[in-house]
Amino acid sequence: MKVYIAGPLCNEPERKQVEELDLVCRELGFDTFLPHRDAGLWKEGVSFKEIAEKDLGGFDGCDLVVANLNGFNVGAGTAFEVGYAYAKGIKVIGIKTDRDVDESIEEISAIIMGAIKIVGSVDELRKELKKFS
Repeated sequence: MKVYIAGPLCNEPERKQVEELDLVCRELGFDTFLPHRDAGLWKEGVSFKEIAEKDLGGFDGCDLVVANLNGFNVGAGTAFEVGYAYAKGIKVIGIKTDRDVDESIEEISAIIMGAIKIVGSVDELRKELKKFS
C-alpha cells in the first residue's frame, strides 16, 4: 500500500514534521511518497510545471494520503493535495497536533474538516493507519 505524505515544505521544521509522518507510515510497512524527497524542492532553473508534474505523479498507485494540517492555516499546497486526493477517491487522514481539532475551523476550513478524517496525535494516526494494513 502506498501513502502520499502531504504538508507544508517551506522550511526545515515543516519538512521535519512530514518526515516524521513518513517514518510512522514506513514503520507500519507502507510504501511512501514524500514530495521533497521523491520529487525535489523548487529551485532556480526548475519550472513550477516540472515540480507539479513530479508531485502529481506521486499520486500514481496511491491508496492513502496523510496530511500535516499543523500551522496557522493549512498550506496552499497541502489543501490542493487533500482536494486532489479526495477528487480521485483516495482516502485522506489529516493530523493536527498543535491545537485541538474541534477548535480549528479557522485554520483548517469546514470543507476539509467535513471531507476527511482528522486525528490529533501520532498515536491516533497509527491507530487509523493500522485499519489500512
